[in-house]
Amino acid sequence: MGIIIVLVVVVIGRLSVFSETADDDYEDDGDDYLRRSNQLRMGLFVGLVILSLSALLAFGQSQTLSGDWPQWRGPNRTGISRERGLLKSWPAGGPKLVWKASHLGGGYGSVAVTGGRIYGAGYRGNYEDAWALEEKSGKGLWVTHIAIANTRVGSPEGTRSTPTVDGDRVYVMGVSGDLVCLSATNGKILWRKNMVRDFGGSVPQWGYSESPLVDGEKVIATPGGRQATLVALNKMTGALIWAARVPEGDDAQYSSCIVAEVGGIRQYVQFLQRGVVGVAARDGRFLWRYNRPANDTANCSTPIFSDGCVFAASSYNTGGGLVRLVPTGGGISAQEVYFTRQMRNHHGGMILVGGYLYGFDEGTLTCLNFKTRQVAWTHRSVGKGSLAYADGHLYARGESRGTVALVEATPSGYVEKGRFDQPDRSGKNAWSHPVIANGRLYLRDQDNLFAYDIKGG
Repeated sequence: MGIIIVLVVVVIGRLSVFSETADDDYEDDGDDYLRRSNQLRMGLFVGLVILSLSALLAFGQSQTLSGDWPQWRGPNRTGISRERGLLKSWPAGGPKLVWKASHLGGGYGSVAVTGGRIYGAGYRGNYEDAWALEEKSGKGLWVTHIAIANTRVGSPEGTRSTPTVDGDRVYVMGVSGDLVCLSATNGKILWRKNMVRDFGGSVPQWGYSESPLVDGEKVIATPGGRQATLVALNKMTGALIWAARVPEGDDAQYSSCIVAEVGGIRQYVQFLQRGVVGVAARDGRFLWRYNRPANDTANCSTPIFSDGCVFAASSYNTGGGLVRLVPTGGGISAQEVYFTRQMRNHHGGMILVGGYLYGFDEGTLTCLNFKTRQVAWTHRSVGKGSLAYADGHLYARGESRGTVALVEATPSGYVEKGRFDQPDRSGKNAWSHPVIANGRLYLRDQDNLFAYDIKGG
């Protein structure tokens, strides 16, 4: 912003010099010249002001603050917020409700918060819509139809995907596999691709649920199947860059990709129908797979990557496993370190903090040592639910009642610092993950979004 202001001042200064020179050199030409000269200067000045304001607006739109949450599971897809200075305990009844936004449409996706705006998606009547709100007030800014609402899937209330915001563009995946790129400013659709029609995928039983991954100039999505298990598209145009063909031709499930780098090989890690796989970011080349965490019903939770290792887990009496990724002459070998039945994580996600993994083992909040699988503690907490982390604390949201608890993230034991029940419950499972951004906690419950002050300012 400072650079733009300097440019405005410099150009206006140059116009002033031009004005003085012109008046001195041509003062004998009469009033007609002066009139034309003033009109020209005024036109240039107005044009400059318009250009500068446009640049300022674009600059503001594209800026990501340190406390923003611009995509699924936060800045790095880890469920961890960079926020500091948040409340260390909550009063009775929980933190203050700042605002509530309604009529957003049904859905289980959470929200992205960046650049002073909040982005989400849901079913509104017969349509699947993407939308944007003002972060400060929850006021609606725009709504765009992205697809026809698909009610032929399990739990057909609405969108599962969380939008991904990259600069002035928003990327969201619809239940029927419509990957749509929209203008963050006004919601205009810039391009679209369909996972089934364009890449030979098939709609999973509970619908396409992944949140698109933007990495550099690419956007990554998972059609599933043998033709294009994963695809990399040009994020500006939607043009196909590569299609990864995983040998087993796994169908898409309900997880979202993460980035990992081992031995100089950048890769995308995804949890598919039969297991976790890694493909090369450069060309989609298949690298490795690990099947043990998969079940035959639904693989949902996003894998965790740390220190050359990947942890993935699922529910349905399965559990989770850790593999070490070892470079092998241009390829990667996935070597199992351990498997545990004490992290049967359904779709509430897992958080890795200080060498310990936190997540719901079915209905029990569990803390275990990431390297050894040794369990530090377990607690019923809010029952089965989802997690986010900020400033030394877990934000645990129960799926049945929508209860939210503030829990210290420590392996020493379960320490709860407050809890509250979300008002105006929809009656549906509270599957949308909590979001922490710029001093606020956001809870999506179908048609409603609640914003709570967790900074106390």
